[in-house]
Amino acid sequence: MIRATPDAVHTAIEYTLRQDRGHLIAALVAATRDFELAEECLQDAIEVALKDWPKNGIPKSRRGWLLQVARRRAIDRIRRAKNLTEKAAQIAILEDTTPTDPHDIPDHRLRLIFTCCHPALAEKTRVALTLRTLGGLTTEEVARAFLDKPTAMGQRLSRARAKISKARIPFVIPDGPDLPARITSVLSVIYLVFNEGYAATEGDAQIRVDLCEEAIFLARMMLGFCPEDTEVAGLLALILLSHARRAARNATAQYVPLSEHNRSLWNKRLIGEGQEILQSALRKGQVGPYQLQASISALHCEAAHAQETDWAQIAALYRLLAQMNPSAVVHLNLAVALSYCEGPASALECLLELRGPLEDYQPYHAARADILMRVGQVGEARAAYEQALQLTQIESERVWLLERQKSLGTKKRGRARSSALSPTGR
Repeated sequence: MIRATPDAVHTAIEYTLRQDRGHLIAALVAATRDFELAEECLQDAIEVALKDWPKNGIPKSRRGWLLQVARRRAIDRIRRAKNLTEKAAQIAILEDTTPTDPHDIPDHRLRLIFTCCHPALAEKTRVALTLRTLGGLTTEEVARAFLDKPTAMGQRLSRARAKISKARIPFVIPDGPDLPARITSVLSVIYLVFNEGYAATEGDAQIRVDLCEEAIFLARMMLGFCPEDTEVAGLLALILLSHARRAARNATAQYVPLSEHNRSLWNKRLIGEGQEILQSALRKGQVGPYQLQASISALHCEAAHAQETDWAQIAALYRLLAQMNPSAVVHLNLAVALSYCEGPASALECLLELRGPLEDYQPYHAARADILMRVGQVGEARAAYEQALQLTQIESERVWLLERQKSLGTKKRGRARSSALSPTGR
């Protein structure tokens, strides 16, 4: 090892946590059976690394180094506890499960998800806890995903960790009649992890590749665990088809809507894999929401040019999806699709009905601005873009929205390419 600069150490730690935090936390929870202790000891290890690595160099296996230090800190904390006799077994587990090879860390992430998604926890808490613990989102990021205050979300997470410990919720993959409901909750978590990566809620970057790849990895694990579940396959297909477009979506310093993608940058291998997984699932005749969303994404991927997009079929699929999941966001997507197959005027009434539930949802205002611009209501479009700008926390989106707002007055009325910053065109 050689000495490392503080900047190099911070970069190495940040990169390691982005890539391996979920893996590390899962391994520590598996050994300690204590969420709070696992997170505290990992934080201890990070603080030790900040002092040690500048002097002794960055270790070859950063993940293994952090895990070993975190395990030692866990043992020290447990030994200082008053009920040492009760903790003896926990110490034995920590000592016995320490890998001799720092590269050899058992992967317990699937077990961690099922533990976080235990029915003893409220559904919202299950999702929030997994996003925080496994996905590595900050409490603030999780709070934004649920439109909550960070303080309230922090309290929710703390209560959830305490409940898992107090109720002795097992750190296992379930089986039997409880499995289907648990799988549904797990899939929801994986999709939210992917969405936070694919459309980050704040920062300079539009995409957090680490979270996208974590979600893909977990979806692959789930499909291996239950290969006959068509909705598991549908979710994996959906995120593969979406992730395949990320290079084009992130090709410049600003947000690039789907209609303006350089489609030669799309990952054809991922698209092919996603389409194959989707077709295999659809042939089983048990269609669910994830398969419908994947089918919509597949139609976008099949269009060689934005003008060739089959909006009529996309609108039909959104109608089916709205029957299964009548959420305001699904109806927003349906309205955007209808604006391209039936005309923008037909979508305005739908958007007006959605204003209440989506008042604080930035893509709603961006989509509404685009449709208003296309029917020639320039003043209203400018105001809608202003509302979208007030709600965005992504710099690349802000740049794009400002350019769209400034371009008003140069647009001609009529059929235009989709440029709305909405789930349909992302």
